[in-house]
Amino acid sequence: MVASSQPLATAAGLEILRTGGNAASAAVAVAAALNVTEPTSTGLGGDVFVLYYSAENKKVYALNGSGRAPLQLSLQKIKGDGLASLPPTHPYTITVPGACAAWVDFNYKFGNKNLNQVFEPAIDLAENGFPVSPITAYFWDLSATRLLSKSLNGSQLLINGHAPTPGQIFKNKGLAKTLRLIAKNGKEEFYQGEISRAIISVITESGGCMESVDLTNHTSTWEEPIFIEYQGKRIWECPPNGQGLAALLALNILKNFDIQNMSILSAERFHLEIEAMRLAFADAWFYIADPATNPAPLDRLLSDEYARQRSSLINVHKTLDHFEHGKPPATSDTVYFCVVDKNGNACSFINSNYMGFGTGIVPSGYGFSLQNRGHNFSLDPNHPNHLAPGKRPYHTIIPAMVTDPIDNNLIGPFGVMGGFMQPQGHMQVAISLFTDNLNPQDSLDLPRFCIEPKMDGQFIAFEDGIEDKTIHKLIEMGHQIRKISGMERAIFGRGQIILRDNDSGVCIAGSDPRADGCAMTL
Repeated sequence: MVASSQPLATAAGLEILRTGGNAASAAVAVAAALNVTEPTSTGLGGDVFVLYYSAENKKVYALNGSGRAPLQLSLQKIKGDGLASLPPTHPYTITVPGACAAWVDFNYKFGNKNLNQVFEPAIDLAENGFPVSPITAYFWDLSATRLLSKSLNGSQLLINGHAPTPGQIFKNKGLAKTLRLIAKNGKEEFYQGEISRAIISVITESGGCMESVDLTNHTSTWEEPIFIEYQGKRIWECPPNGQGLAALLALNILKNFDIQNMSILSAERFHLEIEAMRLAFADAWFYIADPATNPAPLDRLLSDEYARQRSSLINVHKTLDHFEHGKPPATSDTVYFCVVDKNGNACSFINSNYMGFGTGIVPSGYGFSLQNRGHNFSLDPNHPNHLAPGKRPYHTIIPAMVTDPIDNNLIGPFGVMGGFMQPQGHMQVAISLFTDNLNPQDSLDLPRFCIEPKMDGQFIAFEDGIEDKTIHKLIEMGHQIRKISGMERAIFGRGQIILRDNDSGVCIAGSDPRADGCAMTL
């Protein structure tokens, strides 16, 4: 089974499965097809995080495919350029794109198809064109005037200066060329060959400081995934520099409250979830950074003792004005999609440019835009996530995986994409799946809340569909609420879920109604 935000990308993954490919090769095929069909969110100019469940040894693996800041970029350089902050699309926000290396490294370690086979569906879509889906067309149009028309070579991702309309055929022959080059010559083509030269050229012309050595030095890293036990399930996330830690912190805190006996979508439960998430974000924004330079005390942060300590700060009747990060006792962090193959291998995969097309800057003739992930660095030299040469930033994109803690059998992959909504989405989906026992589609259909990305965490967006009396009660408890409807619902992310029954091998899945995609099985 494959679940993704674009039907044609889902079909690409199914084609690989149908011809004998496994979950890993199918996942890379989906990632490549999404670069073609949803460049508004993802692509080779961005980064990747993956969780992979191997049925052979019942183990979860974590791949960090995020890039690093240029070696010539520093706080001193930014200050010397007279910048008090980095605008979201400034060329200094471009970190090394990690997606290509992640695709190749992941397929090499776990896949069973070569890159020519894996990229074939995406190359066909890029070369011959595809009809653009409605939600993608909407966000493409928003970026056309705001970003792509103003960014260097950004017009190469438009049609005569305009975004494609729903159903209009879009061809991306530059991306087809890029995928063929990578399939022929491997990731070295992207980081050391003609694609790398095009990347450096456009960044230099835009006023950035990335050099060829930054691309040549890039490596993906295999990490030890982190987990907690929740409702008899083991929930896995990638470790920092991703923000999966925030989801686990919030779920750990909520284990100290009787939420299973509170009504779904009730003010009482929403209040506890919001306060737990605010506590989790307070820690995430302080502790999540590049583990190579600023490792977080993960064992202590994820301990039950620390969760009890943090939960004691919550007033069940009233929101607190402000939460500070905690000090754990010295004892013991886009497109998302998932794939499960016939043998029970599973892939939870997320690939992102950040903020839509990222910077909107396009290496001329290669069909993808460059990310602006460096915007997440802190410019405070005393912060663990401060900008430094060769450093990875706080990363929003996170995949999740669930297993049985007793026998390590697969339960399934899930995820919710969308900036700082992602750990909030993971928390809300995990509660609906494993506390309320909803099926995957019903879980994704539920209206959500989103703590908007401000450090005080006071302003809460609520999705249309939540009763007015619930909103009024939350306001009485001190929450500042903003109700969201229509296309603005994108703030609440877009998720995919596949759960697998290990006795029958049957999969049940859901695909978020806030996106164009679907879940399909062979």
